[in-house]
Amino acid sequence: MTESKAMIVGAAGLALSDDEIAFFRDERPWGFIVFSRNIGGADQLTDLVASVRDCVGQADMPVFIDQEGGRVQRLRPPLAPDYPTGAAIGEVYARNRDEGLRAAWLLARLHAFDLKRYGINADCLPILDVPVAGAHDIIGDRAYGRRPEQVEAIGRAVMQGLLDGGVLPVVKHIPGHGRAGADSHVELPVVQASRDELEQDFAPFRGLNEAVMGMTAHVIYKALDADRPATTSPFVVNEIIRGEIGFDGLLMSDDLCMDAMSGTYAERAEAVFAAGCDMALHCNGNMREMRELASRTPAVTGQIAERAERALKLLARDDRADEMACRKQFSELMGVFA
Repeated sequence: MTESKAMIVGAAGLALSDDEIAFFRDERPWGFIVFSRNIGGADQLTDLVASVRDCVGQADMPVFIDQEGGRVQRLRPPLAPDYPTGAAIGEVYARNRDEGLRAAWLLARLHAFDLKRYGINADCLPILDVPVAGAHDIIGDRAYGRRPEQVEAIGRAVMQGLLDGGVLPVVKHIPGHGRAGADSHVELPVVQASRDELEQDFAPFRGLNEAVMGMTAHVIYKALDADRPATTSPFVVNEIIRGEIGFDGLLMSDDLCMDAMSGTYAERAEAVFAAGCDMALHCNGNMREMRELASRTPAVTGQIAERAERALKLLARDDRADEMACRKQFSELMGVFA
């Protein structure tokens, strides 16, 4: 069988078009990502996910989603409850550390229950960014707190909750998006902080450097690489993410469709892989862009394949937790229905 290509891509709508079916069969992307535009109902979503896997011939193909809680939550009622923000979990932690960590684990475990119903087995969570005063609110209440040690502790509980439910976590946004003064969806943030100041941003990622998957930040850190965002910076990827932080998991770019990035999609792909990332992420489902990206995307071989296999092995986990008991306890801790 043809090897997968080192990319994670989306689709335009609720079902695959003929062109999309041909693309998935021919290019065999390693992963697929679901957005709100792809969600119309329970049966429809289940069918969409199954059809993508059928195209690539990989039953355990990673299917990703951004399911955090708060304003970043693709599955909504009735497919999944509305969940509280990361900041709300942080508030429980600030009152009672043990209860906060339990709430964090429960939130992630409930996500796993919700996602696996539809065949989704990877969540772009936990967020390990540490916001600072004056930063853009693109992270804001998505963060677990403003102290690195609190973010790390809650992030670890969230990561474990997903893993216990057989869902792969993706720590983001390495090496830290919390200082960005702009939204990288619409422009390229430039962080002026010193190398010493950036140590605070690195800390949660260093603490969870055993994570099997991570996502880069489309942010320029002037003290590290004045010209290129982390996603396309060989220095940031190799010296900071792989070296100083010690992350050896599968490293994917953030969405290459975001306006923080520039150049053609072939150039974006080339820059991502030249920097040392393992996977290129493309989310908007634009077929022309995906074809261009695929033309410069390597096969999943060598060290990329080893990291990918290490992640996929964790999909077999299942702690057999009682879903209703988890929902009841989460509701009691958070004061919300779950």
